[in-house]
Amino acid sequence: MRHSRIFRSPRRAVPAAAAVASLLVLSACGGSDDGGSTDASGKVEGKITFQTWNLKANFKSYFEGLIDDFEKKYPDTEVKWVDQPGEGYADKISADAAGGTLPDVVNVSPDLVAPLAKAGIALDLDQAAGKYEKEYLPGAWKSHQVPGVQGTYAFPWYLNTGPLFYNKRLFKEAGLDASKPPKTYDQLFDDALEIADKSDGDIATLANVPTIEDFGRYGVPLMNKEGTGFTFNDAKGVELLTKYKKLYDAKALDGQALTATPESTGKKFLTEAVAMNPGSALDLEKFKKDAPGLYKNIGITPQISSTGKDNMYVMGVMVNKRTKQTPAAVAFAHFVTDAQRQMSFAKKVAIFPSTKGSLDDPYFTKADGTDETRVRIAAAKSLKTAVNYTPVLFSEQMKVALRNSVAKALQGKDSPQEALDNAVKQCDRLLQQS
Repeated sequence: MRHSRIFRSPRRAVPAAAAVASLLVLSACGGSDDGGSTDASGKVEGKITFQTWNLKANFKSYFEGLIDDFEKKYPDTEVKWVDQPGEGYADKISADAAGGTLPDVVNVSPDLVAPLAKAGIALDLDQAAGKYEKEYLPGAWKSHQVPGVQGTYAFPWYLNTGPLFYNKRLFKEAGLDASKPPKTYDQLFDDALEIADKSDGDIATLANVPTIEDFGRYGVPLMNKEGTGFTFNDAKGVELLTKYKKLYDAKALDGQALTATPESTGKKFLTEAVAMNPGSALDLEKFKKDAPGLYKNIGITPQISSTGKDNMYVMGVMVNKRTKQTPAAVAFAHFVTDAQRQMSFAKKVAIFPSTKGSLDDPYFTKADGTDETRVRIAAAKSLKTAVNYTPVLFSEQMKVALRNSVAKALQGKDSPQEALDNAVKQCDRLLQQS
């Protein structure tokens, strides 16, 4: 249930090592200059292929209509749409890039863009389509920039963020004021310890170990400015992990947090076994249908952040630098992500446009008394200044390394400092390999 949305970044497969190695070989051999052109100013014509990520099952008619509209606008074009399953999507992109079969226009997330940009396979939009930058929210446009590589490598597409849900009944039973949920990390940790104490350890408040995103929201500097090394093992990072260790020992952090998945933590909250969980407007319908008792006691509060900025999840549309039809590929990628198309898509599913001005539409600002609209309005407001805390260069392998190190600290096998030092060392090594 965590951050329910139609993009799948938290549970993606790790890119195949052989495919990544092939990408680097291509780059080293100058393969990034093979075929295609960075000039998008020519006539929009020709056949291109557009690849999405597990969207066909629910949005077939939307994308077919979008493609029809594009081909009507540009009669000399033809767009072939392919949709890949979510499982193994990163491996598929890496293998296609290495084999020279990557489609012209590709649905990506920022971390998928990074190796493609480094290998010279993603088109730099600052050069080829910089005139469109002003159409998008600054934070969204920057989300597909890669430290150490100059340029922007995908059009920002849909965004998402969400509030924290909390169980008012569990707060009340612990003697807490359910009308005043925690607004700061100190308040969150104090409330969590109180709930665990009053329930004799039966009720945890949190069900997830801290991720790189959590360190970012806590105000921990994650990387150096050059993008050549990670820094989340500083005093602030150690402070956060030390506090999580205290929660874990007091059973204020769920005992199964070390192996938790978004699905398992969602189920814990749904069955009222934990007191808080992040989510989105999509979850409210699920609560109403599957857990009416919880829905009756649901509380909604903003994300907790020490930086004053919420976390932004973002998806993008990348143009393959090696496309033979650069003008058509750039025009289509922009068409998919322009304000009109994004607004239309946002009304079909609980996501948010990345285009400037779209979040001021009455759909995102006008209250109607429902919780669903309340969540949508709050999320839209926060997205105007939100940032993507997960570094573009933080790969799936790095997420695993951090998670394993955090687990050792929580279990008392390593001190928080030792755990984060080891995680940084592993992540730096992986960074150098990429």
